Amino acid sequence: MKLLTFRTLHVLRLSGRGCLFLGTTLGVLVLGTKARADDDIVSKMEQEMSRLQAAQAHVQEEQRAINHDMAVLKAEIARHHASGSSASHASASHDGQLAAARPDARTDLHAEHGERITTASARRHGLKTAEAPQFTATPGEMTATAGAEPVRGAVARRDRVSLSPTGRGVIDTDKGSELAVVGHRAEDVLVHFAENGVGPHPRETLGAQSAGAVGDHGVFHLGPVTLMLGGFVDTAAVLENRHVASDTFNYWQDMPYPNEPRYHTNNFDGGARYSRLSLLARGNINSEATISGFFESDFGAGAVTTDPYESNSYSFRLRQAYLAYDDNKEGWHFLGGQAWSLLTPGRAGIVARQESLPETIEASMLAGQTWSRQWQVRIVKDFFHHRLWTGLSIENPATLYDTTGFSTSNGAVSMPNGSTVTIGENGVGLTNDTANFSNEIAPDVIGKVAYDPVWGHYEMEGILHFPHDRVTMGNTGHNNTAIGGGAGGSMILPLIPGKVELRMAGLAGWGINRYGSVLLPDATLKANGSPDPLFGVQAQAGIIAHPNPRIDVYGYFGTQRVGHSYFNQNGSSYGYGNPGYSNAGCLQELSALSCTANTRGVSEVTLGAWWRFFKGKFGTVEAGTQLAYARRQIWSGIGGDPHTSMSQIFFDFRYLPFQ
Repeated sequence: MKLLTFRTLHVLRLSGRGCLFLGTTLGVLVLGTKARADDDIVSKMEQEMSRLQAAQAHVQEEQRAINHDMAVLKAEIARHHASGSSASHASASHDGQLAAARPDARTDLHAEHGERITTASARRHGLKTAEAPQFTATPGEMTATAGAEPVRGAVARRDRVSLSPTGRGVIDTDKGSELAVVGHRAEDVLVHFAENGVGPHPRETLGAQSAGAVGDHGVFHLGPVTLMLGGFVDTAAVLENRHVASDTFNYWQDMPYPNEPRYHTNNFDGGARYSRLSLLARGNINSEATISGFFESDFGAGAVTTDPYESNSYSFRLRQAYLAYDDNKEGWHFLGGQAWSLLTPGRAGIVARQESLPETIEASMLAGQTWSRQWQVRIVKDFFHHRLWTGLSIENPATLYDTTGFSTSNGAVSMPNGSTVTIGENGVGLTNDTANFSNEIAPDVIGKVAYDPVWGHYEMEGILHFPHDRVTMGNTGHNNTAIGGGAGGSMILPLIPGKVELRMAGLAGWGINRYGSVLLPDATLKANGSPDPLFGVQAQAGIIAHPNPRIDVYGYFGTQRVGHSYFNQNGSSYGYGNPGYSNAGCLQELSALSCTANTRGVSEVTLGAWWRFFKGKFGTVEAGTQLAYARRQIWSGIGGDPHTSMSQIFFDFRYLPFQ
């Protein structure tokens, strides 16, 4: 009995120890699990606290951005009230539908269309709003950068406007500061166009300079009129393997064949004649309407007394001079004066000084480029919040006649049937007495439609031209009028918005070849003396890259070609591209045989780059170089149709004090 009791107690003692061990183990496991759970909770709480702190910092940054936006607007309201201007709309230039902006706040000028101010906060949250082109503010300048994401922070805000210590206002440290620029002129910057990835020209690029952009330095206010200066000092040079005495302006039809000694020699030429000055004056009629005038000139003209031996005294010449009226509420725009032709491709709506021009150094731009600067009266209407634009222009006419085979004197052409055809007259009075001014009965009529959807810029245009002459036989005569014209189009495709874009343009028709850089003939004469418009086609395509804000790289191909029309009478050949003309002497130096060489077409391929190596409050200094290869083809005649070519390298330095 005692033994049983002892064994029982021993078993119970062992069982108690086991239970105690088991309980202890379970307690440790439970406590460990609870501790781990507590650690997880603490970790999650710490993560949540970090997230809330980050969100708090984000909200604080948003609040600072909103305060800055409100301070800028309050300052502008006060400034406009002080000057008697409306606070609802920034001043608009003749370009029409312009937007005032700063690096982190872009303002749309058309509140009645439902647009609104887009703050930095809204952009960071990805809110979709109607936006103007974005900007990157560099010292003393405000540059529109199409489709570029704005750089934020103290480094990016290098303008001379900052938030006051109280956070309730802005410090405007200089009359030329960004605030003054935004508040009083925003030309060359249009609303909405950042959305299609194209946008206006950045002011300091060569395309903008060619079109006539003014700078954001040199802004003056004379009462209700704002004056803005533009231009640059240019020093360019060219080295070529043929001698063509046209400086950095390519006159491709003078490209020599081997029969001329200048085919066999290199040529270097340089000058500063394409330095430029420009002035834009603008006044606000009311909060919705503006009137402006633009003037641009350089020294590209060669006077009779100009020589390359001593003074190099090139003449001051007119490039552009026009007035413009814009009603921003109704979308009507008027322009009158000398400006880029409506046929010239554009890059933003139908707006003066937003033409799409190549970045090349050569003053003739590019073979196949469509352009002209001439007198015109233009009316434009925009629709659908400035997405669709239509324009109609009447422009100064001219006809380039080719009179190969005929005898001519002061615009009078002797025909083989004994009649005399008057196609024009050499200049008299204040016009060039060595140039023939064609007889024109009506202006050129040009229409254009431009469209800016969510991606790219697209245009279609058409033109009517009316070559006119008078045929006299004996003591009587009659007038002849032909109908020429054509159509074309252009597009800009932002392959990488703000970085890489593809440009294409073309034009084809009869009697309109003078609108191309090569200046091929518009017309010749029929056997009865009436004008005979020649068919022509011109086209160009290019890729333009902006690896960073200081470098532009480009490559273009362009071509312009013309048809032929001719007749034979009394054993002689007349007209343009007649196969009876002799090209037999084109390939032998100083050959006694003829080389008529009626040009059939010119093609060019070119590569180049620009580097803005200095940018500061004193302006911009940039350097560029360009390689070009051009080939000239002629219509076949006796001896065949040999071709010729020319290679060139261009160098250029420019100082832009107002950019």
